[in-house]
Amino acid sequence: MQAYRCVCGAASRCKRWQHLSNNLFKRLYVFSLTAREPHPNLAATSNRPEPFVGNLYLIRHGQASFGADDYDVLSPVGVRQSQALGEHLAQLGVRLDRCVAGDLRRQQDTARLALQALHANGCPVPAVETDAAFNEFDADGVIRALLPDLLPEEPDALHVLRNAAQHRNEFQRLFALMVQRWHDGEHADNGLETWRSFTSRVQGGLQRVLDTAGSGDHVAIFTSGGTIAALLHLVTGITPSQAFALNWQIINTSLSQLKFRGRDVALASFNSQAHVQLLRVPELVTYR
Repeated sequence: MQAYRCVCGAASRCKRWQHLSNNLFKRLYVFSLTAREPHPNLAATSNRPEPFVGNLYLIRHGQASFGADDYDVLSPVGVRQSQALGEHLAQLGVRLDRCVAGDLRRQQDTARLALQALHANGCPVPAVETDAAFNEFDADGVIRALLPDLLPEEPDALHVLRNAAQHRNEFQRLFALMVQRWHDGEHADNGLETWRSFTSRVQGGLQRVLDTAGSGDHVAIFTSGGTIAALLHLVTGITPSQAFALNWQIINTSLSQLKFRGRDVALASFNSQAHVQLLRVPELVTYR
């Protein structure tokens, strides 16, 4: 697995992160700056003078249909979130040279709606490229594989999972337990994509984007929360558990930014939600 190099700027740049209210993220970001030993997946290149000139915008899909028969459909809220994102990008004057999306319906529809709004505001937009490497991990498969061993200690788990929309907090707790065991490889080899295979898939997608990007390109990647968490793990060196803890904080259609120079990649911002906050409609700030 090829390494990506995380380069952090001067310590003063951390002030850009003070708007983040999540204490866990603050601790993790400080850890990544002050660790004595570099993460084995990373190579320090902070002495290189060339600036980071390319931008990757990691965008989580709009709210899908949690608790419905088909989750992979944007809700009316998800549609509005996607449109608001495109309108906000137009107001910022963001120029997109490329747009890549996973092949899940919610990812494709979020990209389509955001680009339509961007175009309606007078901005040129690229065609949507599809790369399934940016698909979410198989959450249903994780549940099927890990639930049997969880039931003896969590006898109500099956009821909670079948009625997830009515038991959101308990669902999150149980799902986090199963994902932790998935991270640790505590499941049978039954064809389920492992955490290692998932991160390798995501890394392959990132590599393809970087290898085909121009030095100053602005690339939007429409993906999912778990995929963004995997990218944070790859780029910053935080642990899988820490990355997945951040996954719970990623709101629908939030924008995280990576800066790149060749294959050097740096995290510039995480989980921006300004496009929905400025609308002052609390219902548009959703996590699932």
